[in-house]
Amino acid sequence: MPPAIRQTDHLFTVPLHHDRPRGEQIELYAREVTADETLPWLVFLQGGPGHRSPRPLPAALATGWLSRALQDYRVLLLDQRGTGRSTPATRQTLPSRGDARRQAEYLTAFRADSIVRDAELVRRQLTGGAPWSVLGQSFGGFCTISYLSDAPEGLAEVFITGGVPTLEGDADDVYRAAYPRMEDKNALLYHRYPQDVDIARSIAEFLREHETVLPDGTLLTVEAFQSLGIMLGATDGVDRLHYLLEDPFCQTAHRTELSDRFQWQVQAALSFAERPLYALLHEAIYAQGSGPTAWAASRVRKQFPRFDAERVLSETGTPLLFTGETIHPWHFRTDPALRPLRAVADLLAGYEDWRPLYDTSVLAANTVPTFATVYTDDLYVDPKQSLTTADAIRALTVHVSDDHEHDGLTASGTDVLDHLLGMARDAR
Repeated sequence: MPPAIRQTDHLFTVPLHHDRPRGEQIELYAREVTADETLPWLVFLQGGPGHRSPRPLPAALATGWLSRALQDYRVLLLDQRGTGRSTPATRQTLPSRGDARRQAEYLTAFRADSIVRDAELVRRQLTGGAPWSVLGQSFGGFCTISYLSDAPEGLAEVFITGGVPTLEGDADDVYRAAYPRMEDKNALLYHRYPQDVDIARSIAEFLREHETVLPDGTLLTVEAFQSLGIMLGATDGVDRLHYLLEDPFCQTAHRTELSDRFQWQVQAALSFAERPLYALLHEAIYAQGSGPTAWAASRVRKQFPRFDAERVLSETGTPLLFTGETIHPWHFRTDPALRPLRAVADLLAGYEDWRPLYDTSVLAANTVPTFATVYTDDLYVDPKQSLTTADAIRALTVHVSDDHEHDGLTASGTDVLDHLLGMARDAR
């Protein structure tokens, strides 16, 4: 780490339910990273849901987006509630809440609206009440738009990368737009590596005929194998998936098996052990007060029969399609980190009382300078929906980029953030 950069741990106590400030309390952890304590604050809201904030390594502090941010800001990396060193929410900790219904009720307080109110309590303690800047990546950008809706007085300026959500659409709308983008990513994979068509089919056929349990207890079904497509949304995702597929089998003395290398890499890619909230709340981040999400990704998937593995494998030579950022009921059967939470997940899928996350009238009158990068080739966040939202938010300047994908903030080094900061500088 460059010697001039200092890191400081912060712990904060916040209400589980902000409308009950004297009720149950939970803990938040945040890491302050700074080279100059006289600079203004920038809080970073990580993608997810359910991902902890970045743990900065020397290379990131020297050449990554954080190195650029530290030139202008005192940066706070916040572990959003339930993640990292904040009070955790996992298969190990949630049973202490009681039965599945009590666990589900507890988790309804872990969406963007609560994260924003957490940030406001933290801001008042750190800045003495002065507004601060926010950088939201992916789901962190969704939280940032909620911030603009609920507490714009706490914001000096806003930056968003790959995280401008639909304001009024629900989970069904999101997935109806997502599956065609997944098809496009599969087409790119098979165009670049046509040999992978036969390899992927052969793996799926093996899994259909052999119950396969990976070393960590993951049940590798055909559908679970298809979900490796979540890798395709990263800048190098097509190539990484190809390399994972290139030698999946080994020949033992008695039979053909999936190789240890393949199995260990697959389980690392599929496990939700480090981010169970991602699976539990993924559809809830799109819930806008219009009823239950009801396993939207699975319902909408039926409208796109090319993702039906049984149908594809019955046809000679048809490519097996990988899926992207979708959560299904079977995840809570195949993943050992999620199995104890199946009843909780079903209850959350049936929950009807989600409050709206965005106030369109407040956003239409927004005066907080807001700068967003929208990626034209974003697998996870639909660019058309993002641009529609950008048009609905006053004082939002959008940069449409075809140079990067969803992970552009990290994959580009300093480029994406530097461009946004330049836009803000030019607008002052």
